[in-house]
Amino acid sequence: MPDPELVEVFRGPRVESRHAGALAVADADGGLVLALGDVERPVFPRSAVKVIQALPLIESGAADRYGLTEAELALACASHSGEPAHAEAAASMLRKAGLDRDALECGVHWPSNAEASRALARSGAEATALHNNCSGKHSGFLCSACARGEAVAGYVLPEHPVQRAVKAAMDEVTGFTAREEDRGTDGCSIPTYAVPLRALALGFARVGTGRGQGPVRAAAFQRLRAAVAANPFMVAGTGRSDTVLMTALGPRAFTKVGAEGVFCASLPELGLGIAIKCDDGAGRAAEVVMASLLLRLLPLSDAERAAVEPLARPVLRNWRGIEVGGLRPTEALRH
Repeated sequence: MPDPELVEVFRGPRVESRHAGALAVADADGGLVLALGDVERPVFPRSAVKVIQALPLIESGAADRYGLTEAELALACASHSGEPAHAEAAASMLRKAGLDRDALECGVHWPSNAEASRALARSGAEATALHNNCSGKHSGFLCSACARGEAVAGYVLPEHPVQRAVKAAMDEVTGFTAREEDRGTDGCSIPTYAVPLRALALGFARVGTGRGQGPVRAAAFQRLRAAVAANPFMVAGTGRSDTVLMTALGPRAFTKVGAEGVFCASLPELGLGIAIKCDDGAGRAAEVVMASLLLRLLPLSDAERAAVEPLARPVLRNWRGIEVGGLRPTEALRH
């Protein structure tokens, strides 16, 4: 059966577009609390799993060896906007490991934050790999490699010890052993493995609880979540959904967007994990789904609700600032 429509886009009185998708909400034992659509079909989680990919940075001892700050640990979990604080933190991580930006193998793109990109251009400078939204994650990989005494060049390759450690962590946390045929290449050149939404939701329940992962890994997740809760700006940037949600909710929720309509979250106090995939890859729809689930699952204060609700029903405006429509959850998602 096709996945249900989860989000509709309206203009004036009429629905203009619809976004179908699937979602899973699971507890740390793998029990499904809520499921819509095909939650067994493997999907590429992309950047949504960076908190799991950051585990080797903690477990290798690299974070302590190089004295990484909480802001830098948050950046290791980030898909940042390339604003100055993001690029500076990535450079700082590399310096602590005795490296510079030339070691990064994530590629170069201009900051996704428009003002940061314009400011960089006005200064006459060029974008570098530090502005890549994955530079924090990659700086963490490089710190891990240096701490283990492993080769720096080629750290993005599947056979490199850092990527083998990342895959092992993914398999263990999600309970799904990815095969060769499940592997693709992410936008930042590292391997990405397709995982069922049900397994991703389980993994994020474990991110929040540490259940079944042993005391060392549970402590690593606790440390990463605390770093992100204290530095939500570092995980995304100005006006971005992850930063908005985690600024409002603090340690109550860890959320992480991924490319192509993926969005995952951990709700530690409820012991639940959330995994979302919008079939057409629309990030705008995934944000509506996530905000709607947070409103449904978490008891929120008035201030928290005021921050989350606009993401569940965002307004669309034209170039003159006139409200012309919006996005809203469908009946399937509401009920």
